Amino acid sequence: MDRRAPPAPSAPGLYVHVPFCLTKCPYCHFHSRSPFGREDVKRWLDALSLEAAFYRDLFPPFDTVYIGGGTPSALTASEMGRLAAAIRRNFAIEPFSEWTVEVNPGDAAPGLLAVYRDLGINRVNAGIQSFDDETLSFLGRRHDARQAAKAVEALRSAGFDNIGLDLLYGIPGQTVEEWLETLSAALRYEPEHLSCYELTVEPGTPFFVLREKGVLPPLPEDLSLRFFMETSGRLTDNGYLHYEVSNFARDASLRSRHNRKYWDHTPYLGLGPSAHSFLEGRRWWNGEDLDAWEKALREGRRPVGGEEVLTTGQRCLESLFLGLRTSEGISLDGFREEHGIDLLALQGGLVERSAAEGLLVVDGGALKPTVRGMAVADGLARLFSDSLSLRDGVSCPSGT
Repeated sequence: MDRRAPPAPSAPGLYVHVPFCLTKCPYCHFHSRSPFGREDVKRWLDALSLEAAFYRDLFPPFDTVYIGGGTPSALTASEMGRLAAAIRRNFAIEPFSEWTVEVNPGDAAPGLLAVYRDLGINRVNAGIQSFDDETLSFLGRRHDARQAAKAVEALRSAGFDNIGLDLLYGIPGQTVEEWLETLSAALRYEPEHLSCYELTVEPGTPFFVLREKGVLPPLPEDLSLRFFMETSGRLTDNGYLHYEVSNFARDASLRSRHNRKYWDHTPYLGLGPSAHSFLEGRRWWNGEDLDAWEKALREGRRPVGGEEVLTTGQRCLESLFLGLRTSEGISLDGFREEHGIDLLALQGGLVERSAAEGLLVVDGGALKPTVRGMAVADGLARLFSDSLSLRDGVSCPSGT
């Protein structure tokens, strides 16, 4: 992958939601239709072109394109070609842009991967989740450990040099030692990026029903912390940069350029049912119903299901919550310029206390969480928001 001349950090990102899955995992809360037919895909592609036309002149050139879902790899090669053509027909894409597609290991056929390369896709996120057959079966995945390994090998053989692996830990009954075996298996392939998520149980999923019945108990906090710390330690010992709570890159140039836009209020456009967008302090999102989304577009309407204009206080609050999830932390000068607040002058010595507890450091003009701080990033951000008396819809105080 050619990583020369990256565009300016303020360039927006484009997200396309592919709302189709061959099978639905019991823990997944993202919108998708399963089962589906090729006619469903055709109608979605037709409607997607209509939606793209609404935003053709609204955003400056994009420097990242992220095709997620759902299961993008459930699209055929010709369908993916139509999608890429629609993107390029409607939008300006910067040179040396990052094009990412999510792939299910069961779909990683050499022919399909070759098409991805020909279309200009230069980054792949593979939903491995585990290299353990028993865990994969519990998670309802349609691949086994052998297929997971073959998928990564196929990606390398296809010429991809920017591969991300998604993994899940904290599975009921899973020990930390078993999880570290999965990490070791992943490290054998030297992926450029790893996303390691604790299993969360979301409302509306089959796992949530089990949780409500007491069959799927939550992970104890002390065990959750141990999983997190062991994960960070194992990966940083192997040369990875722990740059966000759940994300690790082999070096700074291999961080997900697209996902970072969500963490620093860079504009992004989302196309497809359930997709979110953000521009100039306004956030909007599409409805989740595929048929309703398509109907709105065919009637000449944008399929927006809701929107909000962020208040000064909300932007301040989000800057805290998002910034404290990253190793770069919060720029003290930048925060002061944008929100009129000197974080080092917070009443009660919150910064000093947090630093004494090993949760924060002040380094290079930024307030940065330690690894232990990232483990409790949301709680840490709440402490800061309480100290600033931030509430939803209330403006940030200035000159604190």
